[in-house]
Amino acid sequence: MSKRFKLVRPLLLAAMLSSTFAHAADATKVEFWTFNVTKFAPYWNDAVQRFNKANPELEAVWVDMNWDQIQPKLISAIAAGNPPALVNFNTPWTHEFAQKDLLQPLDALIGKNKAEYQAGALQDLTVNGKIYGYPFYNAASVIAYNKELLAKSGIKSNPKNFAEFVATARTITAKTGVAAFSPKLATKSGDGGMIPWFQYMGLPIFANGKAVFNSPKHIKAVETFADMYKKGVLPKDSFRLEFEQEIAGYSAGKLAMMTTAPTALGKLADSSKVAYEKTAIMAFPQDEGKLVLGSWLMSFVQPKGYKNPEAAAKLGLFLTNSEQQLGFSKATGTTFPSARKAAESDFFSSGAEGGDPVAVARATVAKSMGAARTLTLPAALMPDATTMSKEFNDEVQAAIEGRKSAKAALDAAAKKWNDRIAAK
Repeated sequence: MSKRFKLVRPLLLAAMLSSTFAHAADATKVEFWTFNVTKFAPYWNDAVQRFNKANPELEAVWVDMNWDQIQPKLISAIAAGNPPALVNFNTPWTHEFAQKDLLQPLDALIGKNKAEYQAGALQDLTVNGKIYGYPFYNAASVIAYNKELLAKSGIKSNPKNFAEFVATARTITAKTGVAAFSPKLATKSGDGGMIPWFQYMGLPIFANGKAVFNSPKHIKAVETFADMYKKGVLPKDSFRLEFEQEIAGYSAGKLAMMTTAPTALGKLADSSKVAYEKTAIMAFPQDEGKLVLGSWLMSFVQPKGYKNPEAAAKLGLFLTNSEQQLGFSKATGTTFPSARKAAESDFFSSGAEGGDPVAVARATVAKSMGAARTLTLPAALMPDATTMSKEFNDEVQAAIEGRKSAKAALDAAAKKWNDRIAAK
């Protein structure tokens, strides 16, 4: 090696390092926030590395925080003119922030990539005709049932709609004396009550800016639940029966069926191996609403005020593409993709023909993602959502428990809601 090259080589290395550092310094920082997902840090770190390698002009930066921190911190960041590029939001938050004009509409930024996502997921994130989120992971429920109790009831086919499901439930109780299912009327956890059932049945909650859930069809629906409650098809503690109590009741043979997510079946396997081995799975039948129950879509939103929306969009589309969504489902084992191709992966479908309830449930849910819709109410018509929900739930409970007619209860609740809407 010549003396000249010995002198030049360190100079070349120094120049290369200097160029690398300068390039890193010039890269546009694209910060994205998630909440309570540090358990899956290897997945997120890998996603950041892969994105940065493919986009050297950008630098993705991942920040995770507690769920109760993310909204106030985002509001403060927007007010200070320094918001992150993307924030992981659930669908109700997306609607709330979009109504307040705090989010960037994404239709033009998503463009042709709309075809990558389930149509229902995009609809979930549409507010006033504009899309406000990159759809990420989702969920849905299936029916887990006790094979012995259904065999004793003579049930030989799965219900195709809600009317058939109700008929099946009535038969089970009549033949076995066991409550058929809990319709998740308890509201402490925040996702129960009768409103989701109305939406599942395709019955409107609002029309022309007013509450309209006291129509003859709504009244008939509540009367159906009241009759099932009276005849023991629904458990007498339906309004107190939360997630853990439902699993306990099913494990003890006090419920013939559970409407549940695959994750709950893992808890069932841990709590009662005997009950788990008696369990089989069927899809929750669709009704007039053309949707499955139990959906809860998460997305990435773009806050207004981020100075490079195109860079944020590049990261948003990357984090929610089929490959990344499938990778996240594999990392969690409990989430389901809103990207079409990812939901078709054999990671989900391979368990469909086996006898393991969790595997069958996972395959069943993935197949139903096209009908997964997050049931939300328009924030603009819910000036006091907490109070309005309690007013409605109290009236419906009185009707189902037989303390009030369904018509009187729904009329009273609708009047209270409309009075609040008019006064806002």
